[in-house]
Amino acid sequence: MTRVEAIDDDRTARVAWSLLVEPGDAVAGALVAAMGAPAAWAWLLRAAGSGEVPDPLGRDDAPGPVGQAVEAPGRARLARALDRWLPRLPGLDVDRPLDVLHRMGGAFLVPGDPAWPAPLDDLGPAAPVGLWVRGRSELAAMTRGSVAVVGARAATTYGERVAHDLAAGLADERTTVVSGGAFGIDAAAHRGSLARGGPTVVVLAGGVDRATPAGNARLIEAAVADGGAVVAEVPVGRTPTRSRFLQRNRLIAALAAGTVVVEAAWRSGALSTAHHAAGLLRPVGAVPGPVTSVASAGCHRLLRDGVAVCVTDVSDVLELVRGPGVEAEEPSAARPGDELPEHARRILDAASRRRALDVTALAVRAGVSLDEASGALGMLELEGAVERVQEGWRLASAGPGRVT
Repeated sequence: MTRVEAIDDDRTARVAWSLLVEPGDAVAGALVAAMGAPAAWAWLLRAAGSGEVPDPLGRDDAPGPVGQAVEAPGRARLARALDRWLPRLPGLDVDRPLDVLHRMGGAFLVPGDPAWPAPLDDLGPAAPVGLWVRGRSELAAMTRGSVAVVGARAATTYGERVAHDLAAGLADERTTVVSGGAFGIDAAAHRGSLARGGPTVVVLAGGVDRATPAGNARLIEAAVADGGAVVAEVPVGRTPTRSRFLQRNRLIAALAAGTVVVEAAWRSGALSTAHHAAGLLRPVGAVPGPVTSVASAGCHRLLRDGVAVCVTDVSDVLELVRGPGVEAEEPSAARPGDELPEHARRILDAASRRRALDVTALAVRAGVSLDEASGALGMLELEGAVERVQEGWRLASAGPGRVT
């Protein structure tokens, strides 16, 4: 198939719907759920050809499940939806974006696939018609019991440190960290998980072929390379918009078993993620900050309003998502990083015993400059914590450090 025409199979029809509608379009979701993606697509083509709004179930009286899902009067809402969809229909091509995705080693997941995360179905008609994925595509297994760690882009040093350490601790507990790949708390959470060799899922508001923000491109690629995934609801080639960012937040909340907000101002996108999670009856945690900190005002608001419970360490987060009685493993006493400068501690956390990394890769993982990374490696080599090999740097095989 190259242009607009009838589609017989479910996956291709869902690709077409993904190209046509914006994330969270409940009318499209209701049509696809009630009729099946191919039949819903055929209905759309009939509407485009006739200039009218045919009854989705071929009846003029009872609205049926579609009409109930799109609310009464169903025809009026369907007509408004067609006004949104039809301008995108001419020239719509499902082959090209799929070719781009497959060349990147990606996959398009649909409900019913073994890898499809079933918790997304809790979004009802607003659930994605499909997911565009790069990296490890077994999302169901990877996100089972996962935790979303989200917060402000304009994060403080305190917030980034807490997000990094929480994510690192979750990775130690074999818990996947989900976040949005943004600057600030999101990036710190992804780095913390990667530093411990854990998989992390980056949920983008644009296509998986466009690292957003560009300044985090290496971090996002590291998530793919280290056994995680980059996920989007919109096709390759699409750019982020404000509405797509907001819809992306609901996806993060639905994918994860629980959501933790580390830092958020009074009006923050992270709060929308928290409220989406609460609306889905997922547990929500918030990390408190100084009462004078504007960066933590949103967290305090969540706590005051009873949306979130207070979390301060990994054990709190595990109890949040797994229930009482679950504790994190005790950290080893006397880790060599405890007395190091912050940038050196980050490099030590980012280094792996299994795989050597060059200075640039370590700097990206740790979130430090190249100069700081080089200086830290020299310091750590003298301490016997890391060693230089042909491929780069790794934790010393017989020295101090953490096996990752």
